[in-house]
Amino acid sequence: MKSKIPLWINVLQGVIILILSFQAFACYFKPEMLYSGIKMDGVIDQQAIYVLAGRNTMMALVSIMVLFSQDPKYFVVGFLMNFLRELQDMFIIPLNSPADSPMPPIANFFVFLLVFVVPEFIALLKLYKMSKSVAN
Repeated sequence: MKSKIPLWINVLQGVIILILSFQAFACYFKPEMLYSGIKMDGVIDQQAIYVLAGRNTMMALVSIMVLFSQDPKYFVVGFLMNFLRELQDMFIIPLNSPADSPMPPIANFFVFLLVFVVPEFIALLKLYKMSKSVAN
């Protein structure tokens, strides 16, 4: 029996794919779009940005596969991956924001919390329940 994934979860997954794709593209071709003031003049800087680009590319591809599968079990894995990444970013980005950042660190924290972490956690719980009911 195949479960129908709720529309809001599909939309959230689509938004995540768009963000990951944009971040991957920007890291590969124009990192200053994401990180103002970044200097790509050293091998270590380039390596860090390209590793991030590779991570985002692979996460976007996995997320696309999850979206097309419409299988709650795959969605659980995809949303767990996204949730844990956002949970980490929720702390890393505000703690390492430049002083002239357009958004205060506490605002950044709450944007991550309310726009990404909470909805992804709710989706994860819903998908986990769906995956259990499909397995039975």
